[in-house]
Amino acid sequence: MQEITGPVVVGVDGPEPSRPAVEWAARFARLHQRPLLVVHAFLWPAAEAYLASSPEGPPGGGLRAEAERLLAAADTARAAAPGVEVSTELALQAPAAHLITLSHSASAIVVGHRGLGGFTGLLLGSVGVQVSAHAQCPVVVVRPSEDGTEAGQIVVGVDGSGHADAALEFAFGEASLRGTGLTAIRAWTVPLSSGPGDMIPLVYDPDVLGHEEMRALVESLGPWRDKYPGVPVRERVIHELPAKAITEASRGAELLVVGARGRGGFSGLLLGSVSQAAIHHAGCPVVVVRDAR
Repeated sequence: MQEITGPVVVGVDGPEPSRPAVEWAARFARLHQRPLLVVHAFLWPAAEAYLASSPEGPPGGGLRAEAERLLAAADTARAAAPGVEVSTELALQAPAAHLITLSHSASAIVVGHRGLGGFTGLLLGSVGVQVSAHAQCPVVVVRPSEDGTEAGQIVVGVDGSGHADAALEFAFGEASLRGTGLTAIRAWTVPLSSGPGDMIPLVYDPDVLGHEEMRALVESLGPWRDKYPGVPVRERVIHELPAKAITEASRGAELLVVGARGRGGFSGLLLGSVSQAAIHHAGCPVVVVRDAR
């Protein structure tokens, strides 16, 4: 697993909405023996608003006091993971931009599955999407866990891309640290044309293709199994759209790990369709890992 050297950074936007992300980040920091930085970033509004207490309002009001109260999430972190070094930062910058800047020296960025600049009706706030797409370190979107069949497992999506290999490195390392098993998912569908002149078979044998996909999955896992021989691994090849297969497999899992970009997305996008689906709909916390190359 790549050495984690920087602090774990968690973005907060409110004491209660941010609580699951803060608690998860604190436990992750303790697991990796890293400090935790609790960050609240915001821009001063152009509209009329009091930065300090309003003359007409109660003492302790104003935007700055509210922002400082948000950093009380540090107390939540200390309670969730005693012994972790916790610091706070109040940044006068757009939240996504600031978290992306911090990602260059952080070991991981942790955000909640809603909020931080988004609307509550959205499944994921705008900051979470932007940070997942552009951060230079793993990004964790802390989604609520759902009951399912993968309890106690780390689930990882594998598609043969460089980003999938980076996801495998992260997933095996986490499984080893946590003493849990790993389920590797490779999904496939009917062969499709990849461009002009690409001939696809008019008739194909699903069994043959399934065996080929399993062979490719086993080959992808080989180097990491050798590196982490103590991690129990289960391979699953699923005849389904990758995004659907991954989100369904995440139900009840301890963690879902995906690459930042892979098959099914457009090469010009920084966040592929599978990782997009995962951070919006997975049944457990999601880690988006970028290929350092």
